[in-house]
Amino acid sequence: MDGCMTVLLDTCALIFWTLDPASLTQTAREAIHQADEVAISAISVWEIGIKNRRGAIDLPLSFREYVERLKTVRGLQILPVDEQIWVANVEMDWSHRDPADRTVVATAMMHGWPLVTSDVTIRNYYPSSVW
Repeated sequence: MDGCMTVLLDTCALIFWTLDPASLTQTAREAIHQADEVAISAISVWEIGIKNRRGAIDLPLSFREYVERLKTVRGLQILPVDEQIWVANVEMDWSHRDPADRTVVATAMMHGWPLVTSDVTIRNYYPSSVW
């Protein structure tokens, strides 16, 4: 990882980074620490909310409070999902059907950023993945 760069976290990496840092690998921790900026896709906010409502994850505070706290993290950028990302998502030559995963990967690809992810399916598809 060289200077002046941004890394994008997928939803699981975001959850680990904010709620369970010990679950990050040493490589993932170093990538995040060495980055000048950490970015997430707004779709990760949606995905965390859905998982929280379904009981798949248990946030230690309300979902709304979690999002408000994310917005105060220095060096964290929450990227909107715009039409360019949606077009890249749809045009990806990847059979993976999860819309959130596709959107996160499309975002990383469009910006040319490394993607911090524990997801093997994503890592097999996107060569600039870090874990």
